[in-house]
Amino acid sequence: MSSRHLVDPQLLPLVSALPTFELSPQALTQIRALMPPPSPASSDVLASDRTIPGPEGAPEVRVVVYEPRRRQGLAPAYVHMHGGGYVMGSPHLAAARNQALASALGCVVVSVDYRLAPETPFPGPVEDCYAALKWLFEQAEELGVDRGRIAIGGESAGGGLAAALGLLARDRGEVPVVFQLLVYPMLDDRTAVAEPDPHVGEFFWTPENNRFAWTALLGGQPGAEDVSPYAAAARASDLSGSPPTYIAVGALDLFLAEDVAYAQRLLRAGVPTELHVYPGAFHGFDMVAHAEVAQRFERELRDALRRGLRPR
Repeated sequence: MSSRHLVDPQLLPLVSALPTFELSPQALTQIRALMPPPSPASSDVLASDRTIPGPEGAPEVRVVVYEPRRRQGLAPAYVHMHGGGYVMGSPHLAAARNQALASALGCVVVSVDYRLAPETPFPGPVEDCYAALKWLFEQAEELGVDRGRIAIGGESAGGGLAAALGLLARDRGEVPVVFQLLVYPMLDDRTAVAEPDPHVGEFFWTPENNRFAWTALLGGQPGAEDVSPYAAAARASDLSGSPPTYIAVGALDLFLAEDVAYAQRLLRAGVPTELHVYPGAFHGFDMVAHAEVAQRFERELRDALRRGLRPR
């Protein structure tokens, strides 16, 4: 059953233009080579590449730091994880959004170039992200950052990493996180082995690609009983103490059910949570920047992060 008739009319051109792809070890090499180049630098944001200490016994981690040229006093900060199904992508994927956030909110954005699966399965990627979070906290004075206003977030797999990072930071108790921004996050490996709703997952990110990606991250089949919540945040038995959360997802996204369920569980755990579901929107719909639903999505995302970074 096709869900094309449910797609927002302004997003339909992207449906026709999107290339179909099926992830495999061979295809992955080709897709990585086709990743887009960096976005042009914004005039009011300073972007710099840095290499920071990695997890113990692991390589150093590259981060891209976006700093607003104009700010007053200590700035809040946002640690960002890019999308790409845990197997592809780089900070360049969200460079335009991160520069816009740095400029509009006066915040320092640290985007993590974490190691990718299957070459580096769990826990490598989330430990890279934790290393970046801890580095930001420890270097806050040098970066002009307020240690008490650090948020985390990301898109798709980056959103999944952010949710796992929020749990890891909660449990290790070394770095306080005031907010998490989860953009159509990839949270639950069990979705890869479940029968999908017929109205989700038809476009862009399919059940087949989801299964490949989770298998790559976990180094084994998804759906097993012993999957760590630091790999798939939906596996956490207790979400209490998680940072206040914003979740945004399209109604046609494969991750719809897992994202809604995670929001409900956060609410039941007493975590301040805001959930936005966008009708007619599939995974990655915000690539159609001129569409009204994408513009509303960007405004609401930005406003949510602004609220999350306010002094408490």
